[in-house]
Amino acid sequence: MMENRGILSIIFDLDNTLIDTAGAGQVAIQKVCELLKSTPVQESHITNICELFLQKLLHETFDPAEGRTIDEVRIRHWSEALHENLGTDPDPALASSCYYTWKNTRLQALTLSPDIRSLLEELQKNYKLLLLTNGDSQTQWEKIEAVRCKGLFSAVVVGGDHPEQKPGLSIFAHCFESQGIQPQDCIMVGDSLSTDIQGGINAGVKATVWINSDGKSLPQGSVTPDYTLASVLHLTDVLAQLT
Repeated sequence: MMENRGILSIIFDLDNTLIDTAGAGQVAIQKVCELLKSTPVQESHITNICELFLQKLLHETFDPAEGRTIDEVRIRHWSEALHENLGTDPDPALASSCYYTWKNTRLQALTLSPDIRSLLEELQKNYKLLLLTNGDSQTQWEKIEAVRCKGLFSAVVVGGDHPEQKPGLSIFAHCFESQGIQPQDCIMVGDSLSTDIQGGINAGVKATVWINSDGKSLPQGSVTPDYTLASVLHLTDVLAQLT
């Protein structure tokens, strides 16, 4: 039987685990609402237009092989949202303005809080830290650059750069192999039950830690994380139990 080693590595998700992407998104949508109020678009349509964009974003499928950039895909989301609400073809410049206002505001609002940065700097002294984030390559690398967090991790792995994203096994295997570690040496920390927790369980990590900032209850039939925390800032409590 293998000796029971302690945790060597912590794999972190990015969005809504280390950075408040949802909160930044709300700030960005507010900014687009303000922009639309200064155009001929009727105020009664503005909320619906923004809601429709968010729906399209949520259900987005992006394949770089189709030859369009993520920027072009998301400008089209705004164009369709405007068209579906106004019933006329929108000015292409307006869809573009909505998109870049949303994108740039969101990036500016994203931040790695001083507390979380300090936590990662502290953890870095004793553990190999990995960042494993789903999403298209351009969008995720822009966020990573915006919050200046790359130096805190031994490796940064973006789903869009690989054949398979979380919860796929191959992207976890890539993390283990690239760092010379075993699944049992790691814990997985993230806010998504379907990608982070399910992915960690499938990959055989030592423990999964669900970041549940909204205090949601586990959905029926969902995977069960080993630990649940309201904030990643409480992670040291879990680590103390695992060593």
